[in-house]
Amino acid sequence: MQVLKFGGSSVANATNISRVLDIVTKAARKDRVALVCSAISGCTDTLLGLAKTEAGSAERQVMLQGLKARHDDIIRRLFTGKERDEVSAKIAGLFDKLAAAPEDEMVTFGELFSTTIIADKLRCEGIRTKWLDSRILVIKDNETLTYNNISTAVALEPKVEVFVAPGFIASEYDGKVTTLGRGGSDFSAALYAAALKASRLEIWTDVPGIMTANPKLVEAARTIPEMSYQAALDMATHGAKVLYAPTVKPAMEAGIAIHILNTFEPENPGTVVAALPEPKVAGWVGVTSTDDTLQGESLICLVGSGHINGEASCVRTEEALKQAGIKTLSCSSDGTNVYASVRLAVAREALNAIHREYFEIAPRSVLEVYIAGKGAVGSALVSLIEESAGRIAERTGKVLRVAGFSNKHDFAQKVCKTAPRGSIFVDVTDSETIYKEYEGLLREGINIVSSNRRALAVPFVEYAAMHAAAQENGVFLRYETTVGSALPVLESIAAGANTGDELISIEAVVSCTLNRILSEYTLTPCTFAQIVRKAQDEGLTEADPRIDLSGREALRKLLILAREAGVPLEAEDVEIEPVIGAEYAGLSLEEFYAKLEADEPRFAALESAADAQHRRQRFVASLVKDPAGPHGYKASIRVENVDASHPAYRIKGTENAIIIRSTYHPYPLLIQGAGEGARLAASSVLNDILK
Repeated sequence: MQVLKFGGSSVANATNISRVLDIVTKAARKDRVALVCSAISGCTDTLLGLAKTEAGSAERQVMLQGLKARHDDIIRRLFTGKERDEVSAKIAGLFDKLAAAPEDEMVTFGELFSTTIIADKLRCEGIRTKWLDSRILVIKDNETLTYNNISTAVALEPKVEVFVAPGFIASEYDGKVTTLGRGGSDFSAALYAAALKASRLEIWTDVPGIMTANPKLVEAARTIPEMSYQAALDMATHGAKVLYAPTVKPAMEAGIAIHILNTFEPENPGTVVAALPEPKVAGWVGVTSTDDTLQGESLICLVGSGHINGEASCVRTEEALKQAGIKTLSCSSDGTNVYASVRLAVAREALNAIHREYFEIAPRSVLEVYIAGKGAVGSALVSLIEESAGRIAERTGKVLRVAGFSNKHDFAQKVCKTAPRGSIFVDVTDSETIYKEYEGLLREGINIVSSNRRALAVPFVEYAAMHAAAQENGVFLRYETTVGSALPVLESIAAGANTGDELISIEAVVSCTLNRILSEYTLTPCTFAQIVRKAQDEGLTEADPRIDLSGREALRKLLILAREAGVPLEAEDVEIEPVIGAEYAGLSLEEFYAKLEADEPRFAALESAADAQHRRQRFVASLVKDPAGPHGYKASIRVENVDASHPAYRIKGTENAIIIRSTYHPYPLLIQGAGEGARLAASSVLNDILK
């Protein structure tokens, strides 16, 4: 005996039913067949809707007529003459019973319609056929009685070639008609197979077997040739729609393999679910998901075979999701499967990310990079990516693709709307407003790398909101280049803060412009004004040098340094002694230089005083632990005279020096090196991209 089950799509219309008849007829030549069928596609939903309408209402009448018309069309196409009239009369009688049925029994009529038509068509084809009433034979939650009923009914008909039985429907022990649940036709077929000790159980559907993922959500999904009963049960329990979960138990207990086949590709071998030996090496079977719309979450189940390393698998899964710009809400393992919860809005992307990681031949990952800012650093970055593409791909497996490069003010907004999740937005502008787009980008799953210190030296509440958006959406916000250019300053400070190392102080000589001006002033006979003008001519200063001399750039860097150390410093918390006073404000640029030249005696006197003490002037931004200060620290920016023992004494030109003292390190940590140069900054930005 063989048991063949066909789903709703397989019997949706006359053409599809003809396919079913061909398959069944071919099977009947080999052995007797028990054919279990679902209602035609969409019928069960219509019946459920029908039950909600008012008896005798026009709405119910329209729904009944529409459903009957679909079945009448199938009959008209499959039958002719007397046979057509006979089948039409049977279906009309069933529809009369449907109209009068209790509302909770209306849903049971769909399978009666489809199997009545199919059984009569088989008889017309000359096949000895018997229709079995599952409402009498299948007793819900009583397998012993069900098996006895089915085996007896079939034994009484030894000459029948094909038995046709409606799936899905059954009775309770007291005789009340009921169902086996949505998808229950699979379960019906398994019960018939177990009762008849069938040699084969086939579940015919509209996909080529059980696949590694839902092909409607994951285009790269592929058929799984074979799998264990347990893996099939896990797939079905956690969202795979091809096989109804309760189907597995009767087949497994009877030792009957389940063949999942495609009605529309009957030659495709599909999937075999059977008792398989425990694999010597754990593997992966497929990935499924179930959605919780109330919680707004989706639980993804990565189904395995054999005993896996749950902890390592969770790390791998979370990393795959992170690379796709998706934050994992939770991740756990039962030793065979991995369970990851994500926001419902990104469920499809998460399924694809996990499928790529575990079931696809991993190509080099392509990172879409969008660069805002066509200045020196932006241009250097594009060149560096082009020059280094081959080496980067070879060493990291990452292929960088510059998908956008623009100076336009609305570029970030366009990226937010069009860039795929996991892309990287690079801000190498000097814009003071672009940071307002950061949070939106991060919430769309787009990573950010920034060298724009103006975007990070914003009020702390906005700074914190950016980080929260990155954390909540599983993406990164990196800005190492904002302080110290290519020096690993922020990374070092953050690492200490993350491990509980209490900061004692930071001394930062990070204004490349002022360090260049002050160090050159010591060594040349030029006036202070001449050195400032030279720095401006070389493009080292801001368009208005007063911004540099006021300490505003150093302030931005100090705010970023402090916040990386866990100190929520605000601009108003910092005491600043600028190189020039308020009297320089409001002047034209030429008036500014004239006044600066007139003040040369004051600058010369300050330099002479430092030199007399064998010290050098350095513009220092500092953060020192002080219980009386804001947030427990005192912050200041001023010119200081440092002696030869100070690490900043010997730096020159545009070098930076950051001295960090903490409770874990009795000796100060010194980070020193070049702090200026477009290509140097671009290399640091590229490093942030590739981390």
